Amino acid sequence: MNKKVFLLLNGEPPKKMPNLLSYDIICATDGAYQFLEDNNITPNFINGDFDSVKKMPENIETIHTPNQNFTDFDKILKILFDRNYIDIDVFGASGQEQDHFLGNLNTALQWKSKLNLTFFDNYGCYFLADKHLVLKDVKEKTISLIPFPVAKGIITKGLQYALSNETLTLGDRIGTRNVAVENRVEITFKTGNLFVFINNK
Repeated sequence: MNKKVFLLLNGEPPKKMPNLLSYDIICATDGAYQFLEDNNITPNFINGDFDSVKKMPENIETIHTPNQNFTDFDKILKILFDRNYIDIDVFGASGQEQDHFLGNLNTALQWKSKLNLTFFDNYGCYFLADKHLVLKDVKEKTISLIPFPVAKGIITKGLQYALSNETLTLGDRIGTRNVAVENRVEITFKTGNLFVFINNK
């Protein structure tokens, strides 16, 4: 059984924390560590260049990664991958500076063949979809399909506005603000990359 990771980045912090007991590893980039400390949460390790840490912790593993050619997100994913962790729930990847959010999506794309990344924010969750995806218990939730940059041959079942062997393309047509009309939604596509966003409301 793969171990599950809670990873906190330095975006908008969660207003409601998940059950951390369900995770085997808790980690954060250096900019996000302050939130954990303020909430009396002790991670297994933190990494980064530590230019934003007020006081270096003494009882936590700190991994110094000053290489500016890679983002903190990319660097911590490499650490997790090297330690054989592949199932990672990512918090704090969106909000605040939106260029970081887009950069995090790009990083997720680079790691899609090696890691299972699911992103959570204060509005829902999002992830890179497999070619065949089944969502459960999503009736009445808003679901958006965002190509990155193109996804072809998309077929959906259970959404208000069905797609039938269609193409979505950034800069042309994307699939925002659809609604699940069934508890079970099925999405398939043939080629490309497709992010699925599920809003809680």
